[in-house]
Amino acid sequence: MRNDKPLSMPEGGCTCFQIRRAARKVTAIYDRHLADVGLTVTQWGLLANLAGKPPTPIGAYAEVMAMDRTTLTRNIKPLLATGLMTLSPGPDRRTRALTLTAEGKAMVRRAYPTWRAAEMEVREALGTKATTALHDTLRTSMALLDAV
Repeated sequence: MRNDKPLSMPEGGCTCFQIRRAARKVTAIYDRHLADVGLTVTQWGLLANLAGKPPTPIGAYAEVMAMDRTTLTRNIKPLLATGLMTLSPGPDRRTRALTLTAEGKAMVRRAYPTWRAAEMEVREALGTKATTALHDTLRTSMALLDAV
């Protein structure tokens, strides 16, 4: 059966497109700042969210980062190669755990001011009210999507 009815987007367009478009703009700001220390915002997030934590199994860390294991593994490769993270045997033979090295901890301290500058640039561009509303909306959205 052929349907010649034109396709139409819901009011406001595709939700995924809107989120990804905004994410690309924000990512570009963070990447510009973090380039000064040789990191991308993805690498910063992986390092900063592991800082101060005990060795964390890859599967558990993938959940924390809302990434699948394959994506996490691909993203940690350069951090392992440069000695910012280590991968060690986990509590059983099937798991491996991530840990920041001393160099990784030093990188988090060195990169923090550049991350902070990017954070302030985004917050200033959005304004306090929009930043707060965005954070609230994203937290609520993640909770709702986690239930799906």
